[in-house]
Amino acid sequence: MTKADLIDLLARRNEMPRPKAEELVNGLFDHLVNALKNGEKVNISGFGTFSVSERKGRLGRNPKTGATIEIAPSRAAKFKAGKTLKDSLS
Repeated sequence: MTKADLIDLLARRNEMPRPKAEELVNGLFDHLVNALKNGEKVNISGFGTFSVSERKGRLGRNPKTGATIEIAPSRAAKFKAGKTLKDSLS
């Protein structure tokens, strides 16, 4: 399912214009991203939890040349599926 599919589904099921559904989906994603940027966890009951993982800087190796390179610290989004979601997939 793509973002466009999600927007179309929301518009059809709620009998609303597609631009309004797109505005709602974009607003939801914006709020999720802003919460994660602020270091908050986003817990959607029955679905899962989004959080930010801190990755420390480390030394790596360029696979082409074999040279050692320094990999900078970074932050990454992490998702942990909730029990209801896990159970529905079994």
